[in-house]
Formats: sequence, C-alpha cells, structure tokens
Amino acid sequence: MEENNTTTKPWKGGDKPYQASYGKLMMWFFLISDALTFSGFLAAYGFMRFKYASVWPVAEDVFTHFPFLHGDHPLLFVALMTFILIMSSVTMVLAVNEGHKNNKNAVILWMGLTIIGGFTFLGSQAWEWGHFIHGDKGAIELSNHDIIHIVDQDDKLYSIYDLVGVDSHGDHAHDITMEQVEKAFFAKEDFGLKMSDKTIVSKESAAAYFNNSELVFGANLIKNEYGHQLFANFFYFITGFHGFHVFSGVMILVIIFINVIKGTYEKRGHYEMVEKVGLYWHFVDLVWVFVFTFFYLV
Repeated sequence: MEENNTTTKPWKGGDKPYQASYGKLMMWFFLISDALTFSGFLAAYGFMRFKYASVWPVAEDVFTHFPFLHGDHPLLFVALMTFILIMSSVTMVLAVNEGHKNNKNAVILWMGLTIIGGFTFLGSQAWEWGHFIHGDKGAIELSNHDIIHIVDQDDKLYSIYDLVGVDSHGDHAHDITMEQVEKAFFAKEDFGLKMSDKTIVSKESAAAYFNNSELVFGANLIKNEYGHQLFANFFYFITGFHGFHVFSGVMILVIIFINVIKGTYEKRGHYEMVEKVGLYWHFVDLVWVFVFTFFYLV
C-alpha cells in the first residue's frame, strides 16, 4: 500500500498566537513578572505575620478612621477605597468595549471616569498614609520595644490624647509627657494596659510599665504606635509599591486619553492601546484585592 505523505511548510515567523499582537503579548509578559514580584512581597508579609502572630497588630484596631466621621469605623474607609478601584476597572472595561466599536466619544467618557477613579483612590491612599503617620491613639513603648496601649473599662483602646485632654491635631499634640499620661491614667477608674500579646494588665500592676518607657505617636520606619515595627514597614512598602503602580497607570491613562481626544487611534482604525492599558489597569485592581485580603482582612 502506498503511503500518502503530507508535507507542511515549516513555521517562518509572523504568526500571531491566539491573534494577539506583539504589544499585548509583551504586556502579558510584563504583568506575569510583576505578579511574581507582588507574590514575593505578600509571601514575605505572610511569613513574618505568622512568625510574630502573637504580637501582630489587628487591622480592625488600626484602620478605624473615616474622613469627617467621629468614632471607630473598622476597615470602612479601606472598603470604600477598594470599591472605588473596582468600579474604575468596570469603567475601563466599558472603554475597551467602546474602543472595539470605534466609538470615540464613549471611549472618552469611560476613560475619563477611570482616570477620576484612579486619582480618587490615590487621594484616599494619601489620606490614609497621613493618618497612619500622624497616629490615632498613641501608645507606650517599653525598654524592650514592646508596644502597649491604654484600654478603658470595656478593654477597648483608649486615646492618650483624650486621656490627658489634648487635641490630637493641635500644635502641642506630641508634646505630651509620660508624667501627664501616668497621672491621668491612675485618675481613671477601671482602666488598664493592653500588652502586645493582647493580654490585659490591671491598674494595680500597671505602675511598673511607666518606668523606663516612652510615648509613641504615629508610625514610621523606626517607631510604630500600632504594634510590631514590621507591620508599619510592610504597610508602607507594599501599599506604597501598589500606589506607585496606580500612579503610573493613571499617568499612562492620561496620555492615551489625550491621544483619544486628538483622534490618534481613530485614524489608525483601532483602539488597541486602550485595550493594552486596560490589561495593566485590571492587573493593578486585582493586585489590590490580594493586598486588601492579606493585609486588612486576614
């Protein structure tokens, strides 16, 4: 029997796997490498959190603030930031969809809303950083660098500013002395100290903790009123690195937005650049979901 041999031409280049352009493939390669970078950061955070689990700050006790609202609102502002970023991803999808239809005016509308969402998120993150740097309630740092907090009769964290009767945003907010705090503390009934391992020390046993200690207000790379120093370090590094990605994405969106207005992509006959920046923007949003989950919820 004679065999039928079929001859095919060898690949000579120029093919487009899954009809993806060179630009979109390169964007996917970049996003994969960037995803590995973020994975390393979050894995390092998870490792240190597990290592110091007994003294690690609780996010619900740290991120309780909300602009123009008094009282504690645990994680409410962070949830709002997350909602804003997710909605900006929705408007980006709509911009890409209208780009496929070569609908210039609709692309301008949805890209404009995406840019507004990006700037709003960055402004919210700047406010959160400012509050984190300034501090919320203040704390006492012992000689061994453990952080302890004052708690009321319900074992809830109590502000040192309120304890001594000083405005937390006043000019002399950080001029409070340990003597003032100690005197005001022992003048209160049923107050105690909350150790870094979450145990409560009664007032009768609290006197020794005011010796050889100092007050801590706010958080930076050296001091952290909220607890373990690594918590602040990871907060600034991971959220700052993500914020840099958001800022870069907004700047790229602005440039492409201007090109859309000028009709650059309408003349080309396609809006692939909008689609490529959309991939980056969706990646930034997805990364924030993981940052939000690992850092704030877990």
